[in-house]
Amino acid sequence: MIITSIILIIMILGALITDEITSPNFSEKNQFPSLRHPFGTDWLGRDMFFRTIKGLRNSILIGTIASLVSSVIAIIVGGLAGTMPKWVDNLVRMVIDLVMGIPHLIFIILISVFVGKGAKGIVIGVALTHWVSLARVIRNEVLQVRNEQYVLISRRFGKSNWYIFKNHMIPIVLPQYIIGLVLMFPHAILHEASVTFLGFGLSPETAAIGIILSESMKHLISGMWHLAFFPGVSLVVLVLMINKLGENLTLILNPYLTRE
Repeated sequence: MIITSIILIIMILGALITDEITSPNFSEKNQFPSLRHPFGTDWLGRDMFFRTIKGLRNSILIGTIASLVSSVIAIIVGGLAGTMPKWVDNLVRMVIDLVMGIPHLIFIILISVFVGKGAKGIVIGVALTHWVSLARVIRNEVLQVRNEQYVLISRRFGKSNWYIFKNHMIPIVLPQYIIGLVLMFPHAILHEASVTFLGFGLSPETAAIGIILSESMKHLISGMWHLAFFPGVSLVVLVLMINKLGENLTLILNPYLTRE
């Protein structure tokens, strides 16, 4: 509940921060953390606290969209592998192994550059690289129930594969799907920040943690440590909180772990 509340607060504050609030103010440039500016200001006089909140909000938005799209791909692919003929399962396994064999960061960069970078490139890149682990989990769950009596009875009554998957298998895989979706979220956020940091993601004028960290590297040598420290720590704390949320959901939705 606390973690969810913090994420909602970041989203609301980020939405309320306008471009005027984060605009340059040269009379207050290069200030260290203070009560007026908790995270200090940068070389243009921009308040780093507001820039960080805005960047975290953008990361959450992109991570949410990318994770949802990726999870939909995972449940479709996993469902096909578990309900369709054997050759479909073999094809899906081959595709999964192929995608898992390519380093995510390189794959995301290639996709992002191909579709024109920006938020669209990041979303597509992350979505097309993060579905494989969840798809394998869903496939395994579906394979375990495909020969159960109630599924075989449905087949004898002439029910389609879609009907069987929708009515008999989705309720079984739903807990794993929710857990996988939440645990996919921090990976999407970190990859968005990494690709943006390397210059293949969001545009430089966008408030993003990757942009902030990339820009701060030029000023660390002059002692402006706060430019990278607070945004970096904020990103790590956000990722850890979401991971903790995923662990709590796992305990709630997985009765075996709860019993242990």
